[in-house]
Amino acid sequence: MKPHFIPVYVGFLAVLVVFSSCSINKMAIRAVSNALTGEGSSTVFTGDPDPKLVGDALPFAIKMYETLLSANPGHQGLILTTGSLFIMYANAFIQGPAEFLPVTEYETRLAALERAKKFYLRGADILYGGLDKKYPGFSGASSLEGTLEPYLARMKKGDVPFLYWTAAGYLSAYSLDPFDLALGRRVPDLMFLIDRAYALDPDFNHGALDEFYILALSSLPESMGGDKTRVEEHFHRALEKSRGLLAGPYVSYAQAVSIPAQDYDTFKAYLEKALAMDVDADPGSRLMNIIAQQKAQNLLDTVSDYFIDIDTGEEWDSDE
Repeated sequence: MKPHFIPVYVGFLAVLVVFSSCSINKMAIRAVSNALTGEGSSTVFTGDPDPKLVGDALPFAIKMYETLLSANPGHQGLILTTGSLFIMYANAFIQGPAEFLPVTEYETRLAALERAKKFYLRGADILYGGLDKKYPGFSGASSLEGTLEPYLARMKKGDVPFLYWTAAGYLSAYSLDPFDLALGRRVPDLMFLIDRAYALDPDFNHGALDEFYILALSSLPESMGGDKTRVEEHFHRALEKSRGLLAGPYVSYAQAVSIPAQDYDTFKAYLEKALAMDVDADPGSRLMNIIAQQKAQNLLDTVSDYFIDIDTGEEWDSDE
């Protein structure tokens, strides 16, 4: 999942000064919040070549932003940054590594995925609350009752990151626990959020919404908004909008489409395309490409877990 932006450690000393003072100056908190949620230096994390360094740093960043948010709960930049950080961390550094674990570590894997779900929900709840603050009554709206669409119609391009990350958080949590009926009932509404985001900014974050559609449309039943006939279109749009510099769309397609279809040839070809990418060709996306390549390699290394020869009952040979 490609982030709209990842905040950077700017002004830590200022934060410490503000929070150690006897009387917290709201203006100072606002200034620090603005500095830490601005557009500048967004590639400090996304351009880093060391996932472990970033993974180790993010927990402190999350708690710092939570602290700021508690002192400035109406700051939209802090709401977006804090919520999206929880979701990014859950995806790249909790769920991702858990999926690499061997079957012999089932209990460890299960515990990690349960933790990832909690992080997804924490982030999505923050973002959902942020949308409700901006559009009072939004949290009680429903597509089933016809009350959600009027709220979405009022939203602007600046709301797209909120819509994207809110839907991404809740749907990622649901993907880890499809027996969560409460989450399942919300899925159609979440697809409405993504549809509105796409209408407002179809090029958001170099095709992030198209990559979202690859995963959601291919895995959800039609009653929840799934539609396999649209997947190919969004896959090619994702490649076009990312200028072919992102490994994510290839990995998403291989996992979400090729495995269920038992299409080993496409699975292997797309993962090899992802692995062949030069991660330095797009410096700002270096980290996410490295993480996607790690996932691609893991999928190839464990191919026998996913593919069975339907005719003979034999597992696919990854060297064929």
